[in-house]
Amino acid sequence: METEYDVTIIGGGPGGYVAAIYASQLGARVALMEKDRLGGTCLNRGCIPTKSLLRSAEVLQQARRASEFGLEIDHIGLNLPQIIARKNKVVAGQVAGIKQLTLAGNISIYKGAGRIVSPTLVKVNGEEIPTKRIIIATGSETASLPIPGLGLPGVVTTDEILDVTKLPQSLIVIGGNVVGVEFATIFNAFGTKVTILEMRPFLLEPVDLEISQRFAQILRRQGITIITSATVKAIRQEGTMTKVVWDTPEGERGIEAQMVLMATGRSPYTEGLGLTELGMKMKRRAIAVNERLETNIPNIYAIGDVIGGHMLAHVASYEGKIAVENALGHSRRVDYQAVPICVFTHPEIAGVGLTENEAKTRELSYKVSSFPFSACGRAHTMRETMGMVKIVCEAESGRVLGMHIMGPHADDLIAEGVLAVKCSLTAKDITDTMHAHPTLPEAVLEAALGQLGGPIHFQTKQAG
Repeated sequence: METEYDVTIIGGGPGGYVAAIYASQLGARVALMEKDRLGGTCLNRGCIPTKSLLRSAEVLQQARRASEFGLEIDHIGLNLPQIIARKNKVVAGQVAGIKQLTLAGNISIYKGAGRIVSPTLVKVNGEEIPTKRIIIATGSETASLPIPGLGLPGVVTTDEILDVTKLPQSLIVIGGNVVGVEFATIFNAFGTKVTILEMRPFLLEPVDLEISQRFAQILRRQGITIITSATVKAIRQEGTMTKVVWDTPEGERGIEAQMVLMATGRSPYTEGLGLTELGMKMKRRAIAVNERLETNIPNIYAIGDVIGGHMLAHVASYEGKIAVENALGHSRRVDYQAVPICVFTHPEIAGVGLTENEAKTRELSYKVSSFPFSACGRAHTMRETMGMVKIVCEAESGRVLGMHIMGPHADDLIAEGVLAVKCSLTAKDITDTMHAHPTLPEAVLEAALGQLGGPIHFQTKQAG
C-alpha cells in the first residue's frame, strides 16, 4: 500500500524545506519535492552566494585600508577563480547541511518537478504521491523585460554573473533594486567600473527615502555612476562593447560597457504545476491566498515568492511554518507588520516597519529621531562611521512604528527594531533596556533617546 503523506511540499527553497522540517517536528509524515538542489534560489543562486562574494569584497576593501589601522601589507591581489571556488564551496556545504536535516527528520525527498493532479494527489516523475495536504513553494524566476538585445553575449542574468570567469572592466547594472545595488557594490570593490541604471527617480524603493538619498551620494563617492529615471529601450552590440540606450527629453542617450547585468526583479514561478486545470485563483502571475495562506482550493496552501508580496527568503520561511500549522489543523494568520529588509552593501542598510514617508502619506501623528554613527565610539574603533539609526514613533504613545539603519552591521542591528515593531514597544522601552558598551547597538539606544529628552552623546539642533 502506498504511503499517504500528511503534507506534501512542492519546492525545496527557504519556504519549502523549512516547512518540511517544521512539519516533521510536529509529527507529520512529509514529502518534499525539488527539481534542482535543496535550498532553492536563495541558497544556490541568491542570498548565500552573493554574500560569499560580498565577504570577499569586504576583506579586499579592509586590506586596502590596512594602513589606517597601523598595518602594513605589501601586496593586495584579487584571484577571481578562487573567489568563485570559495563561493561554490560555501553553497555546497549549506546544501549538504539542509539535506542532512531533512534526512534526520525522516522526510521523503523526491527529485523532480511536482504536478498537482488533485487536492490529494501529486505526481512526480510519473509516480503518484497520495497526500492529505499540499503546500506550493515553487518560488520565483528571473523577470525578463521586453527589451531588444537581451540575447547578446555581453548581457547576463543575476544567476549567470555568479560564475563569471573573468572580471569585466566595466559593468552596467539595469535595476537599482536591492539585488542590483548589491552586485554593483561587489564588482565596484573588485575594481570594475560600474554604472547603475534605474527607471525610477531613486534607488532602493522599499528603503526610507532619506537613507536612500544619502546612500546614493555614498555610492557616487565610491566611484559608482548612478543614472535614475532611465527606462531602457534597447541593448546593442558596439564592436566588443555592449551599449544600453534609453530616451530622455533631450533625445536618446546611451552608455557602453563590457558586461550588462539584468537585475530587473523576479516573477512567481508556477510552470508545470497544473494550476489552470485545478481552477486555481491567481493574482496576476502569483497564486492568490488568504491570511492563513490557503488557496481557493481546499487542502492546498501556497507560500513564498510564488504568492508575490514580500519576496524575501525569511518571509518564505515564516510563511512555511504558518502554512504547516494550518495544514495540520491549527489556525494562524500571517502578520507582515514587522518584515525586516536588509541591503548587504557598504555601508549596509536595513529597515523594518513604516518609513518616514509612509507615516506622512498615511497622515499619522509621528515623531522622527536619529543618531549618527559618527557619534558612536564603537563605530570609531572600526573606522565605520558613515550612516545613522533612524526611528519613527507614534507621537503621543512613543510606540515604535519603524526603524531604519544605514551603517556598520545594520543587518544585525535591525533585529532590535523588528522586535520593537512586532511587540509594539515604545522608545522608552528601548531606553529603559541596558545596552552593552562599547557596542554598535548603543546607536539604537541613542536614537530612541532622541524621542524623549534627546541623545546623550550627540548634540541636536535646538529650535529657535
